[in-house]
Parts: sequence; structure tokens; C-alpha cells
Amino acid sequence: MASRNNNFIFMLIPILIFHATILFASAGLLPFSSKHVIIFNRLITRATLVVHCRNKGDDKGVISLGPGDSFDFRFRVNLRKTTVYTCSFVWTNNTATFDIFRADRDDNPRSKVGVCSECIWSIYELVPCRDRRDGGQPYCFPWTS
Repeated sequence: MASRNNNFIFMLIPILIFHATILFASAGLLPFSSKHVIIFNRLITRATLVVHCRNKGDDKGVISLGPGDSFDFRFRVNLRKTTVYTCSFVWTNNTATFDIFRADRDDNPRSKVGVCSECIWSIYELVPCRDRRDGGQPYCFPWTS
């Protein structure tokens, strides 16, 4: 009888670990969570948008986006959850910067915008907006500069 209980426990433990990992990952509670940032040029003027994203250890290069075009990159959040990617945006007679990913905002279940594993951004002249997967109103933010 004891060996049947031991077998059950040995089978149950991996299942519980698997489910706990999925739960913590979906809630943004695991370190090194994988992120996918997608940036769309949604300028109303249909101008070309020049994007340059970087953090202190990773430069994504300068990308030129036509109207409706997108640019994406992937990374993992650092252990201390302090990862920040800042992008500069240039279009006709305008320059703006914005933190396109901030772990405290985009990988924090307690933030007003919640956790995103696929962080989809629409860039407009007036504001950058993080789109919602459920199709609801996007979260729009002021430009940093």
C-alpha cells in the first residue's frame, strides 16, 4: 500500500510543478519572462516613422517603417525586473521618445495596464498606445519627450 502512495506522490509532484509554472508565468511572476514587442506605424499623416529602440546592453538598430508597417523584437526580463527599452521616434518635423517596455509597467500584475507577453504598440502623432488583446480601449501614454 505504501508503494502505491509513493507512486501517486511522484506522479503528482511534476504535474503540480507544471501547473504552478504556467500560473506564475501568465501572471508575470517568474523571472526572465519572455517578451515580444511589436511596434506599428499608425501615424494619421501616413508619414514614414523612423524607430530606434535600445536598452543599456542591447541596441535594436534604426528601422524605417512605412504607413501600417511594423517592427518587432524579443527579449527576456532581467532577474531584478528592471528591464527598460527606450525608443526614439522620428517623423516629419517631429521627434519623440518613449519607454516602449518597462518591467514595472508591462511585467507587473499590479500595474494599471497589467502584464503583456506580446506587447503590441500603435504609434500615433499625439500618443503611443499599447493595444489590448481583448480588443478593448488601448492604453495610451504621453510621450516622454
